[in-house]
Amino acid sequence: MDPLSQVFSLLDVQSLATARLEAGGSWALRFAAKPYLKFNAVLRGRCWIELPGVEPCRLEEGDTFLLANAPPFVLSTAPGLPAIDGTALFAGNPSGIVRHGGDDTVLIGGGFVFGSEDARLLLDALPPFLHVPAQEPAAAILRRTLQLLDDELDSGRMGESLMTGRLADILLVQALRAHVAVNGPDAAGWIGALSDRRIGRAIRLMHEEIGRRWTVDALAKAVGMSRSGFALLFRGLVGVPPLEYLLRWRMQAARAALKRGDQSIAELAASLGYASESAFGNAFRRVVGHAPRRYGAMRRAAAGS
Repeated sequence: MDPLSQVFSLLDVQSLATARLEAGGSWALRFAAKPYLKFNAVLRGRCWIELPGVEPCRLEEGDTFLLANAPPFVLSTAPGLPAIDGTALFAGNPSGIVRHGGDDTVLIGGGFVFGSEDARLLLDALPPFLHVPAQEPAAAILRRTLQLLDDELDSGRMGESLMTGRLADILLVQALRAHVAVNGPDAAGWIGALSDRRIGRAIRLMHEEIGRRWTVDALAKAVGMSRSGFALLFRGLVGVPPLEYLLRWRMQAARAALKRGDQSIAELAASLGYASESAFGNAFRRVVGHAPRRYGAMRRAAAGS
């Protein structure tokens, strides 16, 4: 798998129910903060989004946005309108479709939660509000997926839940690609860095050969750069030095393996490039705060409860 797919797999990304909002007249809906990644798109009409600490943003037909570690926000026909609780409206509609005063504006939305405590690896690479305007070339791809997703909502056809879940996963990856295309590789941490020819290759090498005893010199040579130039560019795009990224990736893989419990500590240490079980244990304890054996027992107990 490519690095982004590997991270999604280890994070156990799970789609939440997809929903549609149809609204007309003058309206404002308030949504509470949620500890997950949320997406919305304007299928028809226009509206405003208000987020804490930033200027209101006008959303046009075809616009898509993501909220990382979703903060509280308000959707409305105009900034400053008194808002009612939008979450309560959806709670009373098991179909996931809310009709509020008309259908001048139609939005579709959903969210993603993570089965792993390593979700910060993804969420920290994203801005709290990721906006992809309709006029951007990347938005056309998003619109096609959104139309398929909207067609499946409340369709009653066989496999409806499976289809909406898979389409939401595709939409998330497309939105991340669009964000990088619109804002450049330095706008999304390691996710954006994947689009850089040299740094992206270095990240792929670390993922493909996680157990290799990489050095900065070896990585720089593998991608055809000087050591200093590579280290500077890597940190500028990813946000951390190369070997710090490698350590984080190894510990993420280690946590997943310990939760499964399908390897001994010695086997896991060797597969991740550590010369001894104690060297791995020291690194794991420093990053995670627990010894590997204790961590694995706690996670397996939690999963079985």
